[in-house]
Amino acid sequence: MSRQKQVLLVFLPSDSGVDGARSLYAEPEKSMPVQWFNRSVRKLIKKSQFAIPPLSLMILSSISVPGVEQRICDMRFEDFPDAVHWDLVGISVQTGMARKAFELADRLRGQGVIVILGGAHVTLFPDSCRAHADILVHGEADDLWKEVLEDLKAGTLKTDYRSDRFPDLSLARPVSKSALVKNRYFTTNLIQTGRGCPYNCDFCNVHVLNGHSLRRRSVSDIVDEVARFRKQDRRIFFFVDDSINADPAYAEELFRRLVPLQVSWFGQATTTLGQQPRLLEVFARSGCRALLVGIESIEPESRNAHRKTQSRVTELAAAIKNIRSAGISLYGSFIYGLDGDTLETPAAILDFVRETGLDVPGINILRPTPGTRVFERLRQEGRLLFDSEDSTAFRYTFGQEMLYRPKNIPLDAFVESYAELTGRLFTTAQSVRRGLGAPSAKTAVLFFNLFYTHLYGLSRNDLRKQLLCRSA
Repeated sequence: MSRQKQVLLVFLPSDSGVDGARSLYAEPEKSMPVQWFNRSVRKLIKKSQFAIPPLSLMILSSISVPGVEQRICDMRFEDFPDAVHWDLVGISVQTGMARKAFELADRLRGQGVIVILGGAHVTLFPDSCRAHADILVHGEADDLWKEVLEDLKAGTLKTDYRSDRFPDLSLARPVSKSALVKNRYFTTNLIQTGRGCPYNCDFCNVHVLNGHSLRRRSVSDIVDEVARFRKQDRRIFFFVDDSINADPAYAEELFRRLVPLQVSWFGQATTTLGQQPRLLEVFARSGCRALLVGIESIEPESRNAHRKTQSRVTELAAAIKNIRSAGISLYGSFIYGLDGDTLETPAAILDFVRETGLDVPGINILRPTPGTRVFERLRQEGRLLFDSEDSTAFRYTFGQEMLYRPKNIPLDAFVESYAELTGRLFTTAQSVRRGLGAPSAKTAVLFFNLFYTHLYGLSRNDLRKQLLCRSA
């Protein structure tokens, strides 16, 4: 009887921010109590707020081929298992972690391991990945991965796997959680209802990677998956779609059918939900406890400049109040530093947060991700602060470095205004107040705010260090 082929799917952490909660810069040696506190905070951030499984690897590990055994290695929690003989190692490559992925791939290939790279970075920049892989998977891998595993088993692996069309998500594709270590995560109940985005924001690449058309899974398949997952894990559900209300009729049917299951769930939506009273009522009855909404900017000029056209500024505050009045807490995500922003924008953000009562106001710095239109535009305008010819020079952090020069604000003034804004929004007292005042999920809201108080402090310190390094 032949030995089963051993396949490892690898997920890599970012160097800092939410995965590490540590500075980008070398820090002086700290006392043992301070070191212990920092390690404890990092573990809490991973476990209580940010650590959810890599859904793409859950999907791939659910594809079964006799004679092939798959395992997930989440390197946020474990070292690479070098002691095992792996017949194939697949690494999911995100642009912000491409350098780390390439380093691991090169090391493994040097040991004779066959390495396959996939993910967003491979799809957008295959040529930069070619030297670091034996095999590349281009695009969404749902229809390709079974072919890869069968070719591995037969000894006929190709150098490239690609499809000329997006996967048909209406086909039943049951997701298994058997490859996960359950207690590592805040929850293992991740549900994806579809892919694609009809919007055209220039700082986002979802529509580039997954298309402009909404592709939906069968409502019955999702309801069955929720019921099955609930038996395995009684914790909160997280609907990972970027805009769960983008197709209101579909969302209403889905969540009406989830009402009898009595689950609690978090998700992501557009603020237009506050203008969809019937759908909003269904969300609340189906167990929606909290939503992330992308506000991005309250400056009309910034919204127009970056093609954020989903809702008008005048509608935002009323929509947010309506959602919170339905008993749903809101994480409102802002981007400060867009092209219509000025030094007056932080005061407007503070007023908006006070007026709407946002439960978690996330203040982000624009990330000009390679592959997006905003990256190309800022490169042409000479405003990028990293090597635009090296796609591995871009990295993900928790607002810990400036990657570009804002249009209307000098760099040093921007950093200080950002530091003042986050310092005023995130204090222990503000965190407690927001936690107690949240319509729902009060404990989660409290933890988010407390952790952000820590992380924004880290961000302020690193941004100031970056300025000092640039001026030295």
